[in-house]
Amino acid sequence: FRDHKANWVEPVGTSYRGYDVWEIPPNGQGIAALQMLNLLEHFEIGSLTPNSAEHLHLFIEAKKLAFEDRAVYYADMDYAKVPLQELISKDYAAERAKLIDPKRAAQEVACGRLRGSSDTTYLTAADREGNMISLIQSIFHGWGSRYVPDGLGFCLQNRGQQFALDPNHLNKLEPHKRPFHTIIPAFVTKAGRPVFSFGVMGGTFQPQGHVQVLMNLIDFGMSPQQAGEQPRVEHTESSEPTGVKMVGCGTVGFERGISEEAKLKLAYLGHKIRPALGAFGGYQGIWRQDDPLRYYGGSDPRKDGCAMGY
Repeated sequence: FRDHKANWVEPVGTSYRGYDVWEIPPNGQGIAALQMLNLLEHFEIGSLTPNSAEHLHLFIEAKKLAFEDRAVYYADMDYAKVPLQELISKDYAAERAKLIDPKRAAQEVACGRLRGSSDTTYLTAADREGNMISLIQSIFHGWGSRYVPDGLGFCLQNRGQQFALDPNHLNKLEPHKRPFHTIIPAFVTKAGRPVFSFGVMGGTFQPQGHVQVLMNLIDFGMSPQQAGEQPRVEHTESSEPTGVKMVGCGTVGFERGISEEAKLKLAYLGHKIRPALGAFGGYQGIWRQDDPLRYYGGSDPRKDGCAMGY
């Protein structure tokens, strides 16, 4: 505890259809959402029907590409040479987007070649002065490390489980190093002004949740509440920063509300469908409008929580 210091870091961002989306840099997984948005920008998402097979197919393929990079390149930047700017560059996304076939699911996915179960809590708040905060925290697994420091009343986290034991991996176990982790608060600005503070709880699902919420808001014109209530899909079994490798093309799970027609079309395109219904992530968000200043909240019905004025 005496040696521990919190780090103040600059967020990293990308543009998406006129908005700037901001995430925390590695050792977290926030830039996976930025990579997915850069890939999806090459397709006319807004011209598609929300949650149609065509829409979901492009989303899943973008996720698969971004998560292979996530498995190889994301690590503590104080200890590893993470090619951050290349990973979120538009040129890199343009090359990777060529790998997405709108008519067929990729059966094998590799990371790009560059030059160089959980209980998470999320909250967002805004005040009358226009300040907004996006905050997330987690101790990882249910009771974390199950160790409670004497007299303090809380459990320590067990994020060390997410190191890779391969000595050649960027995320390898080293003294004083921060492991890869999954929790990622997010923020959106437009023309330099804050417009949206949000997050999606859900472990490795979080980048997928961020992108689905943003597509609903930006591409499909939904309100903050509608964007969170829409049914979601989850692609699983990608490679992981711990060294676990993807086998085949992974599997896709669905929430209630995704049509059987969309599922059948996705299966026809080559996706492996997980039959059981699930519930993916837990979202909270605040959308800001100016002149006069006002806020619109959105709160996910999948978890406890609410949007509340004060």
